[in-house]
Amino acid sequence: MFTGNRYMSMLDGVHVALGVCGSIAAVKTVELAHELRRQGAEVRAVMTSASEGIIHPWSLEYATENEVVTEITGRVEHVELCGVDGWADLLLVAPATANTVGKMAAAVDDTPVTTCATTAFGAGMPVVVVPAMHQPMYNHPGVLDAIDRIESWGVTFVDPRIEEGKAKIAAEETVVTELARATTGDPLAGQRVVVTSGATTESVDPIRTLSNRASGRTGRAVARACYARGAEVVVVHDGPDLPWATVERVESAAEMLDAVLAHTGDADALLSAAAISDYTVETASAKLRSGQTNLTLDLRPTPKLLDAVRTEHPDLPIVGFKAETEGDDRALHEQARRIQRRVDLAFVVGNPASVMGETDTRALLVDGDDREAVEGSKLDLGVRVADRLASVL
Repeated sequence: MFTGNRYMSMLDGVHVALGVCGSIAAVKTVELAHELRRQGAEVRAVMTSASEGIIHPWSLEYATENEVVTEITGRVEHVELCGVDGWADLLLVAPATANTVGKMAAAVDDTPVTTCATTAFGAGMPVVVVPAMHQPMYNHPGVLDAIDRIESWGVTFVDPRIEEGKAKIAAEETVVTELARATTGDPLAGQRVVVTSGATTESVDPIRTLSNRASGRTGRAVARACYARGAEVVVVHDGPDLPWATVERVESAAEMLDAVLAHTGDADALLSAAAISDYTVETASAKLRSGQTNLTLDLRPTPKLLDAVRTEHPDLPIVGFKAETEGDDRALHEQARRIQRRVDLAFVVGNPASVMGETDTRALLVDGDDREAVEGSKLDLGVRVADRLASVL
């Protein structure tokens, strides 16, 4: 059976009330609104008078294609947006100033944003707060107490980036991920998921290495989507820190295997998206001198991660990833089905090697005789893999 699907974005159909406060980071909200809409959300902005001194309401009206609330009138806009059965599914306060965070904690309603916040709290609506201010203000005991108090009410705070003495607004990608976790269901809640990602690297000498073209985009997208669906996520890779995951940084295939075995003891699933080196070499202690005409490297196979994990954990749900350079969908399906049978995998994600390093992808989700094609961004694929994993678990 064959089915094709261009899967939904992370925030498809979500209504976001975007509260903008008087931080200089308000200039970032036009692009934030665009990104929310690119991910499928509909956005309506609410502004404090202080924020209007930094960004004109017309900018957010353009970005959201909706009227902007700059005052509470007889239309009771706060109730229309954030009341019981209101328009919004979630209130996002970004950027949130020290002033607004303190008022939210004390139920002070003297701006459109704080009035929407009090209404949202009372209505039981999800609220996500993205602070942005100078670092000394963020470190003020009263602000930290206010954050703790608001978090105790179930509000999600997105940690700022501490740079140059400032608590800067979190990246758009991080904000979108937290909104998805708060609004799009949590079928993976309570599940601990380990994801391998990117390339591994084998050292030839202290300078030279053997590796492959994998960028890690697919693995990071899968990890992000699993977090958005409620999971606790561990990512094993040779890549950056990720706000939504515990990162275990490794380099070689052997290091990746050791790390995965260490983390899968209490895991509920493994998704092995990394392009793991099939061969390694004995590392020379000193740099191999150039100019040698007959230099030979003796390659030896690396242990198969999936086989090792399956031996260690016979009942662990495992999702495999398979890249191929030759053949059509039928050939890719057969290769994926072969590895599924050999390692007893929940399902396999197969893709042509041509998508390695690219932003978009085309993949087959293979389970026995069934296959589903997913085309679009690697995040689209990640969302589909996370949802399919939820059905397995």
